[in-house]
Amino acid sequence: MAGLESEDNQKSWAGEADVDPQTPVLRISQLDALELDSSLEQLVWTQFSQCFHNCRPGLLTPLEPELRALLHLLLWRFTLYSSSATVGQSLLSLRYHNILPSSPRYTPLSRRQTLGLALLTAGPRWLQERSRSLLLCLSSGGPASEGDGGLLQQGLRNCLTFVSSITQLTSLINFLVFLRKGRHPVLAERMVGARAVFSKPNVVRDVTYQYMNRELLWHGFAEFLIFLLPLINTRKLKATVSSFILGGDGADGEGATEERGAWKECGLCGEWPTMPHTVGCQHVFCYYCIKSHSIADAYLTCPRCGAEAGQPAPVKMEVEMTGR
Repeated sequence: MAGLESEDNQKSWAGEADVDPQTPVLRISQLDALELDSSLEQLVWTQFSQCFHNCRPGLLTPLEPELRALLHLLLWRFTLYSSSATVGQSLLSLRYHNILPSSPRYTPLSRRQTLGLALLTAGPRWLQERSRSLLLCLSSGGPASEGDGGLLQQGLRNCLTFVSSITQLTSLINFLVFLRKGRHPVLAERMVGARAVFSKPNVVRDVTYQYMNRELLWHGFAEFLIFLLPLINTRKLKATVSSFILGGDGADGEGATEERGAWKECGLCGEWPTMPHTVGCQHVFCYYCIKSHSIADAYLTCPRCGAEAGQPAPVKMEVEMTGR
């Protein structure tokens, strides 16, 4: 077993020796790795929260910042701490390189650097989510110290706001520098001296023509459907298919049954007809429904029977009054 482990370590270090740390990594690859890491954390949190789906609502809310930080450290332990690469970097054949020794060969991150990356990534996020609770705990005191507590809380809030603003401004400047030079998309990487490099030699991010042709084909097909579907009269098509499948006899047989209840609902909206109108067939429509459809479609047909629609005319109904 020891011989196998030593042989594997020799192979891995041989592969790392072939990698040139000076080979520039595409900016899009580094940003994609960050997006993949963020998606993985959200996926793990979703699966974890579903374990408490049947418990009391809001059970995880008081401890959500701590639980998120714990899950982040758990992922860090089995990814970055073990192989100097996150999950997103592993999928894109990347890993972190220690630039502090300034060696031409690949150098993995030290434990201090990996720990610094974990703390600088999870720490500010946890502090931002817990800042309000921490301020309330620090300012909670007796009635005598209520005034001092208010001043202390206001001062701490202003201090946290100032530090947060400075941090965001520094992150923005770091990102602009990254767009210019292509290194260190995250401020924490620059602070600990970590840089993303290729984990395998001669790795090139390539998009094949087959993938591009498939994407272009689907985009063109979607645009064609968006243009074509509004031109199709689905109601007329449905009525034509129904009359063809059921046949003339079936339609005539059902006509007597529908005739008795045709006036009870609009042929378009299905509700009780308001100001009932007809277009020449036995079906009744709301005035606003049939008028708007006839204006939009000059060749409107009845959606129930497929008959050509004429000019909307009010329904004349005979009401018989019976006395008791």
